[in-house]
Amino acid sequence: MSRALVQLALLGLAMLFLSPLLWLLLAALESPAERATANWLPSDPRWANFLDALTHIDFSGYFLNSVIVAGIYAVLTTASSACAGYGFARLTARGEKPLFALLVMTMMTPGIVTLVPTYLLFARLGLVGTYWPWVLWGLGGSAYIVFLFRQFFSSIPKELEDAALIDGCGHVRMFLRIVLPQSGPALAASAVLTFSWAWGDWTGPRLLLDEDTTTLAVAVPSGYGDPSGHGVDNLLAAGSLLYLLPLLLLFLFAQRYFTAGAYASWMR
Repeated sequence: MSRALVQLALLGLAMLFLSPLLWLLLAALESPAERATANWLPSDPRWANFLDALTHIDFSGYFLNSVIVAGIYAVLTTASSACAGYGFARLTARGEKPLFALLVMTMMTPGIVTLVPTYLLFARLGLVGTYWPWVLWGLGGSAYIVFLFRQFFSSIPKELEDAALIDGCGHVRMFLRIVLPQSGPALAASAVLTFSWAWGDWTGPRLLLDEDTTTLAVAVPSGYGDPSGHGVDNLLAAGSLLYLLPLLLLFLFAQRYFTAGAYASWMR
């Protein structure tokens, strides 16, 4: 009986979390006239709205821009954070613990605090309108991802590394050939998180990119309007669903590795 109640509660929570997506789907299938009424269910579902959403704006161009920005950031952040996480997990040096504590403290700094200084810095360097800011952000790593890798690497048996050191294997080779091959869950968790952060970021592309190089996160909310400047809600809903689809597919594809990596990192 108790198990059935738990399953019923979980089903109710799942429906609650899925209700925004369901509402978005119903809105995407309505006609403009139906959007002006109080009807929840479209009388004649218009699947052509999704095709119109693809052609109303340069969806493919903005999609490619989003893939470039999110891909650059995800790959570089994962690589740089993995290197830093390995250093904190396996290497010892004076001031290591205070430095790691300072790194963790940076996670509590609101992003809005560094927004204006970051923009001014990139503007003076002439990097506004390019993808170089995401390259530099990626090379700088992420405090949370460094923490994730540090926790995961600490769970790997140290005997493997000790044996490799005895055989003359250096830290770089050991990191690339021993540690990383065992870190698939952490790498997948990092890739999913960093890709979704960059994919869903509105502020960075809005400030640093122009109309031709911006991403879907900026183009979708502002691109669906009629000649008089009013928003076309059904196309906006269809475009929003298409915008969310790559993230949903990415998570479904890497779900097992993502949850394993997050669980192993936090349970250390």
